Amino acid sequence: MASKENPIVSFFQWLTPRFHLLDDLDKPGTIESVQKGGELVGSNLWTLIFAIFIASIGLNVNSTAVIIGAMLISPLMGPIVGVGFAAATNDFDQLKRFLRTLSVATIVSIITSFVYFSLSPISEAQSELLARTTPTIYDALIALFGGATGIIANTRKEKGTAIAGVAIATALMPPLCTAGFGLSQGNLQYFFGAIYLYLINSIFIAIATFIFVRYMDFPKVDWGLYKEKETKVKLYLSIFAFIVIIPSVFTAYQIVRSSFYKGKAEEFIRKEIVTEGRRVLEKNIVYGTKPKVEITLLGSKIDPIQEEELKNKLKYYSMEGTELVLHQDLSTTGLDKLKFEILSEIYQNQMDMGKWNTEMIAKELKIFFPNLVSASFAKTKKFDMNENHYKDTNLFDSEWKKLPTKDEMEKLEAYIQLRSGETEIELITRLEANPKL
Repeated sequence: MASKENPIVSFFQWLTPRFHLLDDLDKPGTIESVQKGGELVGSNLWTLIFAIFIASIGLNVNSTAVIIGAMLISPLMGPIVGVGFAAATNDFDQLKRFLRTLSVATIVSIITSFVYFSLSPISEAQSELLARTTPTIYDALIALFGGATGIIANTRKEKGTAIAGVAIATALMPPLCTAGFGLSQGNLQYFFGAIYLYLINSIFIAIATFIFVRYMDFPKVDWGLYKEKETKVKLYLSIFAFIVIIPSVFTAYQIVRSSFYKGKAEEFIRKEIVTEGRRVLEKNIVYGTKPKVEITLLGSKIDPIQEEELKNKLKYYSMEGTELVLHQDLSTTGLDKLKFEILSEIYQNQMDMGKWNTEMIAKELKIFFPNLVSASFAKTKKFDMNENHYKDTNLFDSEWKKLPTKDEMEKLEAYIQLRSGETEIELITRLEANPKL
């Protein structure tokens, strides 16, 4: 009687072939492709320069789409993959060639971005640019997995579209542009932060390439009697990669800690500070060696006994050692104090009376937003096309001499919510139609 086959063994026999990387491997084509990718002359060099200009403009105007476009046409991946490939195949003559090419590409990119940002009238560091100044271990992981995807795609007979995706994911262009920006502004923190991110990305793309080229058993250059030198080179490369990654681990740890702290601070404010008759007008959460939570309140005041109780409750939110600062009467002198006291009194009176009106709100807003020209507040209904029914909403329509910033918009919305008692507010802001000269 035939014995039944073990279902676990059968499952693995079915599963294993699906992870094979050797079935459609194109070794001659891959070697040729890597060699071409390591050349940075003529059209490749000009493509790199133009791609850097495009990426610099994208960072300057904070356009993600433009930055992605620049990464797609950039030839920077070629020499980096070449470094990993040459190291894996023990071709150290080619390794030196690829390193030279990569050095030239890096220097040309930094000079190009430096020239652009030196001439650009926009000198403010946008969010897309700032994101490239503080690398973490997550950037190393993205580069590692991106490099693995790149070399696997590059070794197939059918190349597919994965390589373009890797160019975007590993983000080699923006750090170099950010480094050029840092130099143009004389900001060495931006420069070194961006160069470090670029270095991390490059090293871990090369490491991923090295691992998979070895796994796929590409032919190696025979070192013969120089086997000991090969071992030393590999050891030095490993030590260098380890040293480079250490600061990124620390940075990632700090980011996680900061995110956790800010989340707890928001929870503390939401549960302990905000009440029916009290709202937070402004808050400042600082994480570091001296953590601090600074809150500006509007509405019913917190007396000294309650404030002490709140400080004692900080430990229940893992915020030991935090300095809690509450601004309730803005104990300062001058106009700010007067503005705050007037608004607090108005708010408290309106809370007691249980009513409000557009004229009053508009006049109050004018105190904080001098560029406000006119305002209207109305309850209305909005038809939701997806859910096929009407929704109640509150529309605040306003004209401005100068449109409010993002930060001002957030404060505007918070204040209107506070004064109207409505949580759902739709803001419409536009420039004054016929400004008086």
